[in-house]
Amino acid sequence: MSFGNNSQEDSMMSEINVTPLVDVMLVLLVVFIITAPLLAPQSLKINLPKTESVAHDDKLQKVSLAIDAEGNISLDSARLSDEGLAEMLKNRAADPQFQLQIQADTAVNYGRVAQVMAIAQKAGVSKLSFLTITK
Repeated sequence: MSFGNNSQEDSMMSEINVTPLVDVMLVLLVVFIITAPLLAPQSLKINLPKTESVAHDDKLQKVSLAIDAEGNISLDSARLSDEGLAEMLKNRAADPQFQLQIQADTAVNYGRVAQVMAIAQKAGVSKLSFLTITK
């Protein structure tokens, strides 16, 4: 048993402990993963694409609802108010084969389209589609 100086025990530790650094980086990564989806919708400018034509079900009773640039609505070419639309849809929505097809002008405000969708939902419409221009 020697009480002399051992050169290995007395030397300074020259390695960096990376465990705290890895812990901090993992926490930052988790924070970034959680917050990134919340930031994306405000920062991206989205241009909706034109769609390809798709096959549709011929068994459904399709009713066309048009919304012009001023926000006026027409159901099967008959102009209606919001209350009139709600009454008309309540009568027709009971049929399980009923489908409402919305044709909205590109200049119409999205808020107006959302209002019409809410009216349809309150009336009990369960099948709703949007018509677009095919390429």
